[in-house]
Order: sequence, then C-alpha cells, then structure tokens
Amino acid sequence: MNKKIIIFITMLSIMSSIEVNSDDSSINQHQKQYEDIAMKIWELAEVGYQEYESSKLLIDSLKGHDFEITEGVADIPTAFIAEYGTGYPTVAILGEFDALPGVSQSSSPYRENGSNENAGHACGHHLFGAGSAWTAVAVKDWMKNNNIKGTIRFYGTPAEEGGSGKVYMARSGLFDDVDIVLHWHPGSVNHARPRTSNANKSVKIKYKGISAHAASAPHKGRSALDGVEALNMMTNLMREHIPQESRMHYVITKGGLAPNVIPEEAEVYYYIRHPDKDIVEELFLRVIKAAEGAAMGTETQMSYEVMHGNYSLMPNNTLQKIMHKNLEDRGGIKYTDAEVEYAETIMKSFIDNDSEIGDQEKILNYRMTHGYGSTDVGDVSWLVPTAGARIATWVPGTSAHSWQAVASGGMSIGLKGTKLAVEVLTDTAKHIYLNPSIVEESKKELSDRIGKDFNYIPLLGDRKPPLNYRNN
Repeated sequence: MNKKIIIFITMLSIMSSIEVNSDDSSINQHQKQYEDIAMKIWELAEVGYQEYESSKLLIDSLKGHDFEITEGVADIPTAFIAEYGTGYPTVAILGEFDALPGVSQSSSPYRENGSNENAGHACGHHLFGAGSAWTAVAVKDWMKNNNIKGTIRFYGTPAEEGGSGKVYMARSGLFDDVDIVLHWHPGSVNHARPRTSNANKSVKIKYKGISAHAASAPHKGRSALDGVEALNMMTNLMREHIPQESRMHYVITKGGLAPNVIPEEAEVYYYIRHPDKDIVEELFLRVIKAAEGAAMGTETQMSYEVMHGNYSLMPNNTLQKIMHKNLEDRGGIKYTDAEVEYAETIMKSFIDNDSEIGDQEKILNYRMTHGYGSTDVGDVSWLVPTAGARIATWVPGTSAHSWQAVASGGMSIGLKGTKLAVEVLTDTAKHIYLNPSIVEESKKELSDRIGKDFNYIPLLGDRKPPLNYRNN
C-alpha cells in the first residue's frame, strides 16, 4: 500500500479515536466556576461600555486557565481577546456581557422590583459571556490533552445593545486572521438554524430652540420639543411609503422638565432597520431629511449623531449543519418539578403565548429563518464564516428585553440552558479542529454569498466608540 495512504488512514484513525473518546469532564469540571461568574455578572448588570467589573471577571478567569490576554482592544476599555495555542485553524468564540437600562433585576416569577433598579440582564448576556468563556476553556483543555494543533480565542465583546462593540473590533481588523467564529444567544427555544436578521442604524437627533415663559411670553420662544414632535409625526406618516420589511422606532430622551417653560433642548433616539443594509442607509437619509424639515417648520436648529450600525447576519450552511447536528445529539432542557412550577407562574404573566412547558425539551427543525432584531454579530459574519445557536435559557414563550427574561436568567433554568450551549459550541469547535477542510468549505460559501465585489464599510462610519452612550 502507498506510504502516504497508510499515513492518511492512520491520522483518520487517531482523529476518530479522539472524537469518540473525548468526554465532558472539562465542561463539568469548570461548571461551578462559570456559573458563579454568570451570576456575579447578572448581579452587576453593567450597561454597554461600562462593564468594567464584568469584563475583569472574565479576564481573570481566562488568565487562570493559561490564556494570553490583550485588553482594551479597538479603543474600548472593556473589550479584550483571550488566546491559547498556535497555528491553523483559528476558531473564535464570541462573548457578550452588557445589560439593558430601565429593567429591574429580580429572579422572582412575579413582577417586582429588584436590587438594581437602573439596569437588568433582560437579554441574557451574563449567560452568553460566561458560557462562551467556559466553552473556550473546555476547548483549550481538550486541545492540550489531545495535542491538537490550532488556536482558540475568546472575544470579550462589550455593548452589543445599541453600542456595536463588535463593529469597532471588526473595523480595527481584529478578526482578519480568524478562520471560524462561533457564538450563541439565550432564548426560549433551542435551534441552530441558518438565520438572517435586520441591518440597523441608530441616530440621536437633537433640536435647539429658544426658552421663554410658556404662558406670559410664548411668542418669544421656539420649542425644541416641537421639532422632535414634528419629526416624529413625519416619520410616522413615512411608514406608509417604506418597504414593508422595514422597522423604525424611537424614544424621546429629552423633552423639557416643566410645562410652563418652553423647552430649549430636546432629543429623540431612532433605530432604523431593514434586512438590506443599503436600504437602511436610504431610510436613514430620509429620516434626516424629515428632521431638517421639522427644524425649518419650527424655527429651531437640528443636529444629529450616528450612534451605531450593524449589518444583517450572513448565514453559513456549512457550519450551521454541524452545529445543528450537535444540538440534536445533545437534546433539549429538562425541568425539575420546582422549575415547572416556576415556569408555569411566569407564563401566567404573558399577554400572548402559544408556547407550553416542554417546548424547552425540543430542537426546532433545520431551515432558513429571518429575525427582525439586529446584532453586531452581523458585521463579523460578513467577514468570517460564522455559526450560532439559540438556546432555551428562558421559560418557553418569553420575549427578550423583558422582566421575565431577567428572572429566568437569574436562576437554575438559565444556567441549565447555558451548559447546553457550552456543550454544543464545544462539540462544534472540536469537529472543526478534527476536520479542518470545513474551514475552506465555509469560507467558499461566505465568498459566494457576499460576492467578489464586496467591500466592508461599517454603517456607523468612522466615528469613535461611544463610550458614554448610556450616560444620558
């Protein structure tokens, strides 16, 4: 027999043995450490770009597992990269850890105020960050124990919620030498489907007027709030004349403090979404044109600041099929009797719910789907082949960005889902290291999808990271 063939068969035999004989001992060994970290990050509930303690918890843990740490990347103090190993392929695991403002922290199955009234983990990023770091450690242990060549990285990515932390990291070239990116996200179901999303661009629009007494001298004032309200009226009329897949939503972040004082300053914060990033740009320019018209009509001055911008998710079937198979092999989430009682109590608070206890045990079938939300994972997925999973860390039927998501993520249901995510991502990473041809297959698929003329230009332009965007 040809010597090269014998060597090749021997390598296949060794790799098969590694795959069959590998177990979950490392995952189980580090379970308590990373569950504790998840709950500490949950209690901290630090908002975007201010996750100093949360970031440090993850950094310190990874240092303790022999990862080389690079802190403060992309001019973001809370962003970091942890790396172990050398050579090809380089697999990156993404981890988020920012909370949302205006959500109370409590694990009670009833709506009540918690210890932190300013922010809460209503999107489960405490589980996301800790679970992904846990995955990186489990993969590193496996590589070390089995003498596997390659590089494993954990990317600590701040401010996903409206801050586009990953976009600044991508813009800085931090993913240029990465071969594969894996991620996951908390949810109320289990799936590893190929998925698209909406691209998104946000903007704060400010109006400057003239203050005066609203009763005795209204003719001497010009209301900045009138500018905001005129803009909102025009954009609401605009909804009739935009593509139906679009989404526009806003909050008035500043509108005055006293009814008898004509507001001198006012501000409105817009999100503009569509599956196509080019249409997002078109809609953004239409909103700005309306904002200029509102300023003219109210005799106020208008200025604006782009806050963030995300591409849509780019699906990769080559990777998603592997992750889906691993999720199917692992199965769903089993509740204890106490967890069933907890879940049933939570579900009574839902306005509209077609879910039921037991859905968390299922794996949704494999098909292409579209999500109407947005994520800064999108930009990464246009640059590097990317695969992700949605794992049931919340009671079935729970909406993200809700108090119910905060509650489930603060108790055993959330932690059970996190462990499943770790298992699935670890299995997927192992599969890639043992079958490196997957890397080139997934890269070809990405290249075919984006087209040969694609040039990455971030939707947020060349602005610096808005490190204080949650301060006002």
